[in-house]
Amino acid sequence: MTQHLHKAVATATRQKPRLTFWQIVNMNIGFFGIQFSFGLQQSSMSPIYTYLGADEASLPYLWLAEPMTGLLVQPLIGAMSDRTVTRWGRRTPYFLIGAILCSLGLVAMPFSPTLWMAASLLWILDAANNVTMEPYRAFVSDKLDKSQHSLGFLTQSAFTGLGQTLAYLAPSLLVLLGMDKDAVNGSHIPHIVIAAFMIGAVFSISSILWTLKTTPEHPLSEFELAQIRAKPPGWRHTLGDIGAALRDMPATMKQLAWVKLFTWYAMFCYWQYIMLSLAATIYGTGDPAAQGFRDAGLLNGQIGAFYNFVAFLGAFALVPFTRRYGPKTMHSVCLALAGAGMLGIPLIHSPALLLVPMVGVGLAWASIMGNPYIMLAGSIPPERTGVYMGIFNMFIVIPMIIQIFTLPLFYRAWLGGNPENVIRLAGALMLCAAAAVLFVKTKPAPSVP
Repeated sequence: MTQHLHKAVATATRQKPRLTFWQIVNMNIGFFGIQFSFGLQQSSMSPIYTYLGADEASLPYLWLAEPMTGLLVQPLIGAMSDRTVTRWGRRTPYFLIGAILCSLGLVAMPFSPTLWMAASLLWILDAANNVTMEPYRAFVSDKLDKSQHSLGFLTQSAFTGLGQTLAYLAPSLLVLLGMDKDAVNGSHIPHIVIAAFMIGAVFSISSILWTLKTTPEHPLSEFELAQIRAKPPGWRHTLGDIGAALRDMPATMKQLAWVKLFTWYAMFCYWQYIMLSLAATIYGTGDPAAQGFRDAGLLNGQIGAFYNFVAFLGAFALVPFTRRYGPKTMHSVCLALAGAGMLGIPLIHSPALLLVPMVGVGLAWASIMGNPYIMLAGSIPPERTGVYMGIFNMFIVIPMIIQIFTLPLFYRAWLGGNPENVIRLAGALMLCAAAAVLFVKTKPAPSVP
């Protein structure tokens, strides 16, 4: 009888209606707002910290909020969303609460008068984004049949690229619309950065509301409701679910952890130091008060917008190749292109030529936000989707935490206090990630009772 019930649950889970392309697009529009917020952080937090007097070697410590909130919040929220039963759905409440808090954090961030306040607000902002993130990824997996996972997650990746494109480009667009690029507030934060954060606050809440309006969750079956209600309540049991999931982790997921280690250590190096590297190689300055430093910030926004636009287009372009060659092969190729591009960035002294390595970075970014989740979704039991998506995020944030606490130790001793060498390190690590993907064995896991 028990085996019959488990089989019935698994069968019901597999029988999901195929969605049209536009239904999948509507389902992922909320990701646009989330990623606009992340794009603002990636492009603007190091400059904001520098304007507020941060030491260059200590910048990684000030980025601790993102990985720590991800480590603490996402597995817990993912497990909670697996257990949630409300009239609004199991994932929906987390989207809405996270989006509201994110919008408030974006409004407050550029008005920070001190370094400690900016760092504190980043903790709030990242916690809010993380409340939204993993239930959202679980929601995509909930809605789609396995045959549509590649289209669903790569569409999500496309909106990551689009959101971050506009986030990076927002200050430059505001200059084109007539804002003074050199106008700053009392903390030396440019007015164009402040305006970009206000725009991000609007996008954060409005895009989530669009998805909630157009894409309701699938109603839970009686079997699924019975399973959820049979679970003992309380946070201790939620933590127990996380522990059990860690013990039962599929081999594919463990192998992907090594890929994530190299990838996210590299990406954090890139985001933290790319503007400082551009200021040195293109404008010959490291002085935050210099016009060249502000110009480097605009240039970083422009090339960041370009690689995210490449990611937007590349996510859709990767769909047929991923179906033909598999997510593992395509992910390895894209990471290798990014590694080669990052190694070449410090050798470039013309802004226009920077677009060449950005093509590789953009393709990798599209792949990073899509292909690992395709490999993951096929290897985890459906009834644990939320908790495993949350745990998978630990493979993103733990490398970030390692980077934060290790890079300052050798920034001056091994890298000569040179931000260009940090970008070179990022390129080498991306090549390591490309090699590590080839050792991942993708094999669907059976459903767990």
